[in-house]
Amino acid sequence: MATTADFKNGLYFKYEGKPVSIIWFQHVKPGKGPAFVKTKLRNLENGKILDRTFTAGEKIETITVERRPYQFLYKDDMGFNFMHNETYEQVTIAEELVSNADLMKDGQYVEMMFLAEADEEKCLTCELPTYVELEVTYTEPAVKGDTASTNALKAATLETGAEIMVPLFINQGDKIRVNTTDRSYGERVK
Repeated sequence: MATTADFKNGLYFKYEGKPVSIIWFQHVKPGKGPAFVKTKLRNLENGKILDRTFTAGEKIETITVERRPYQFLYKDDMGFNFMHNETYEQVTIAEELVSNADLMKDGQYVEMMFLAEADEEKCLTCELPTYVELEVTYTEPAVKGDTASTNALKAATLETGAEIMVPLFINQGDKIRVNTTDRSYGERVK
């Protein structure tokens, strides 16, 4: 058990039975009335941000959350199959736990977050690196004089089947770097 005096960014605890982490907090001591702590919490199961206020000294139940490196092996009817990089243990997780699953190719390294409780372990999220390198398998060829502005975009299909918007100079067969947080084009890779 901990109290609001132990609050810091990145602290994991249970709030209303759900695992959350603190992404921002502020201790407030008004002139009148008791002190309190304003917080922004991230629900680790669905990623939603919650604004909550705790009275000073309120007790909370801390939890242990571990981040582990895994490698994507394959997808089957049970879900996505991963292998731990050090222990070679294999784990299968549901598709909804993988963020931007359509940007992931075989052999891709990911980081999984596990809630480690006394009797069981539960996978909370599976996150790709910030940037992944993928090949463009299809895009319409650009025509000279096609645009009036300098930052025109066109649709491109990647080797994983994902579709993103890329600049006009990208051609079929080019390798590009894709930002997985907002699914945007980063740069062309040689």
